[in-house]
Amino acid sequence: MKNNQKVIVIVIAAAIFLLLLIFGNRTFIIIRETERAILFRPFSDGLSKDRVYEPGFHMVAPWNRVIKYDVAEQQREERMDVLDKSGLSVIMDITVRFLPLPERVGYLHEQFRGYYVNNLVIPEVRSSVRRVTGRYTAEEIYSTKRNEVEKAIIDETGEVLKNNNIEMRALLIRSINLPDDIKKAIETKLTQEQEALAYQFRLDRERSEAERKKIEAEGIANYNRIISSSITSNILKQKGIDATLELAKSTNSKVVVVGSGDEGLPLILGGN
Repeated sequence: MKNNQKVIVIVIAAAIFLLLLIFGNRTFIIIRETERAILFRPFSDGLSKDRVYEPGFHMVAPWNRVIKYDVAEQQREERMDVLDKSGLSVIMDITVRFLPLPERVGYLHEQFRGYYVNNLVIPEVRSSVRRVTGRYTAEEIYSTKRNEVEKAIIDETGEVLKNNNIEMRALLIRSINLPDDIKKAIETKLTQEQEALAYQFRLDRERSEAERKKIEAEGIANYNRIISSSITSNILKQKGIDATLELAKSTNSKVVVVGSGDEGLPLILGGN
């Protein structure tokens, strides 16, 4: 009887070990720090969108399916041939950086089943680039309004992706390529515009300097007129007396004759 019990225990243990080998990978789940997971329960409520598993060790029933999502930032590069406002072909190299919203991976999976990059991100980037560039000329895209074009693409793409549970971190226009003749014509025009602006700046500076000198001269002339009209003989005499008194204080030897100079001013004689 004891031997039979031992056999039963061994069989049960072997069965458990076999089941662990078969279902262990589906029962004990490790989620890395850059991952999130959702659960699909085939025998109950199906996809559990609101229950997102955080990084760490988890146990689940072996008949349920764990769906993992990488939520680290991703990057894609695209080369696009688009048309400007006038129908001119423009080649643009675009880089977009994005990641799934970790708390929304269940809803993202429900809609795109893991193919969100090719079915959502890339098509929306292409669509936004074509839509925005179609509102500008090649010259504006290439030079004068490049930042404005880039911002418009970012705003329109970012809004669509956010509404579909994707966060867009950045979108960069790496390069813009035009036909050689168009590019040369634009560069020539920009050079001429810069030269014209520099010439206008010099003219404005010279006009400002001439105006400054004119105002300065008028100020000096007005000052002289005011001084001339306000000076009297009595003031001049008083100034002479003040100057003589200052000289009399000097340590140099001299003789002061009072009232012997012109207009009765003191006269200073002698000295070293």
